[in-house]
Amino acid sequence: MFSPSITAFWQTPFDNGEIIQGADGLSITINPELAHDRRVTVLDDLDGRVRVALTPALAERIGLRAETTWSAESFREALAGAGITLHDADFIFYFDRDAKDRLLGEADADGVRMLGERDADAFAAFEAANTEQDLDDAYVELDHWAVIGAHQDGKLVSATSAYPWGESLLADLGVLTLPAARGKGHARNVVRAIARHVYSRGYEPQYRCQLDNETSRALADKAGLSLFGTWEVVSAETED
Repeated sequence: MFSPSITAFWQTPFDNGEIIQGADGLSITINPELAHDRRVTVLDDLDGRVRVALTPALAERIGLRAETTWSAESFREALAGAGITLHDADFIFYFDRDAKDRLLGEADADGVRMLGERDADAFAAFEAANTEQDLDDAYVELDHWAVIGAHQDGKLVSATSAYPWGESLLADLGVLTLPAARGKGHARNVVRAIARHVYSRGYEPQYRCQLDNETSRALADKAGLSLFGTWEVVSAETED
């Protein structure tokens, strides 16, 4: 359903290390190569299985033993008991193969184009017209790897930007639309436009949002993206 580069990226943390449990709906891998900010990684791929990877130090901290059968619930209880917290989960979306073919067969909508330095003033005005919370949630920046905007009557009303996600072939994107311009298809148009651009550079577009963001979830559906799973990593508040 999804590109091999997507599935390979997400499988890597759970393949590299000692698999101490691989059944009963929960697989657990002790992986000493996890980055510090992902030293606990949890992926629910929505097929009835939850995959967990964590470093040996944190496995020791929660008393993880191969001879114990863990459930997702008991594992989370062990994390909490050891003072290890996770960030709020994100939904992760991608274009499946059929949706990608349809996407690449389309042209950009009228008023949609790449943004650059010449758009600095317009982009600053666009940012000023949005709330700080919306700016933080969207993380759309003019100096990102790729930036595309939608214009209405010559005014920038929606923008999306993307950047390579770590060392992967995934490009993470955000999108932001002026409050008065929402519900008119601008966000869908820029998301699909930047996805085409991302594909042209050899990457897979990735769309994320938190589980309680119904508006962002609806946009993913309208843009033709499919839900891959939910993802959690250790919170920055967790001490070593």
